[in-house]
Amino acid sequence: MTQTSQPPRYFALIPAAGVGARMAADGPKQYLTVGGKPMLRHALDAFLASPLIAHTYVVVSPDDGQIAAVLPPAGVTALRCGGATRMDSVLNALRALQGQVGENDMVLVHDAARPGLTPALIAKLIAGVADDPAGGLLALPVVDTVKRYTAAGAGGEGAEGAANVATVPRDGLWLAQTPQMFSYALLARALGAATDAKAITDDASAVEALGLSPRLVEGHPRNLKVTLPADIRIAEMYLAEPQ
Repeated sequence: MTQTSQPPRYFALIPAAGVGARMAADGPKQYLTVGGKPMLRHALDAFLASPLIAHTYVVVSPDDGQIAAVLPPAGVTALRCGGATRMDSVLNALRALQGQVGENDMVLVHDAARPGLTPALIAKLIAGVADDPAGGLLALPVVDTVKRYTAAGAGGEGAEGAANVATVPRDGLWLAQTPQMFSYALLARALGAATDAKAITDDASAVEALGLSPRLVEGHPRNLKVTLPADIRIAEMYLAEPQ
């Protein structure tokens, strides 16, 4: 009898141990009210509304006192193992979930500060990545003209004179979004092999450091990351639109 492998399950993982310094807020930005509820809750609700997601985990700092009020009654588990960096938080969570999540199960890592995620985007990512062994992520092709600015004295052309501005060809440039989806085994291996947390700006960069090329699946502008105070109004505009 031929043995068939079990199809992978899909788990959401949201690192939410950051402080959101650039928001100039009184507390972590994931708890700021956006569109009538905490920003983090929008992301949680998107995963809860997706029939493809087996369970959702949110990673918070050990002393987080706000997460209990944000969690829905069921379907989400808080992991109090957040680290000093985003990479640390994700890696700590993967280690905490060892044995509960299979090696071939897929982990969708999502920014807590992206409240515009929808079940449709989750489904598009899963279908778009399919069985690609390198995983994949939502992203947007760059449509604006890109400029590179080099300050005077910073090295390169113009180092000893005025600042230098140059146009960068945008062909092939994409803006990474989340979720970013990889098998549990691959993500744990990639993050575990990373030696500089500051160089790992997203999970895909850790996978790329292994020599792999994650698949890019076109996302949507509504899935923007709320980084600055002005971003809240933009996010609320998208949240007010039908999904």
